[in-house]
Amino acid sequence: MTHRAIDNSKALNAFLATKHEIDGMLARLATLSADHFETSPDEIHWGHVGTLNHYRAKLREITDSAFKEGEHAE
Repeated sequence: MTHRAIDNSKALNAFLATKHEIDGMLARLATLSADHFETSPDEIHWGHVGTLNHYRAKLREITDSAFKEGEHAE
């Protein structure tokens, strides 16, 4: 096995480990969202809106970067 093949193997393993971690985070977020972020309509207040807007802003930053949109558009 060449040095380049070994380096690629290490990079591939690190990539797949990171992807697995991201997939887990996305699955947890999807579950939390399906449960309306553990709130009920009678409990919703502006603090919940602020928290959700914070989450949305962070996710927008990630999706804009991943899809080259928003400030990351070419």
